[in-house]
Amino acid sequence: MMWGWQGWSWWGWLLMTLSMVAFWGLIIWGIVAIFRGSGGNWRRPDRPDPEQILAERFAAGEIDEEEYHRRLETLRSAHWRLGEPRG
Repeated sequence: MMWGWQGWSWWGWLLMTLSMVAFWGLIIWGIVAIFRGSGGNWRRPDRPDPEQILAERFAAGEIDEEEYHRRLETLRSAHWRLGEPRG
């Protein structure tokens, strides 16, 4: 016996299929939204400037003054070639 299927044809199956896809799509979207956070901030977190990282390494004593200046000039010349402003 198949109760309740007397009036359904191809459009009924199509409607059920689309409804199920929409249902699972909403479930997955909701889970992703929960894990991403509700803040609405979809940007990547700000990363420190390469010159700032270099200065911190120099301040921590990881590199000496000569290496600091050499790498700083390399960074600034690379920024200039890429068209980024010096800062």
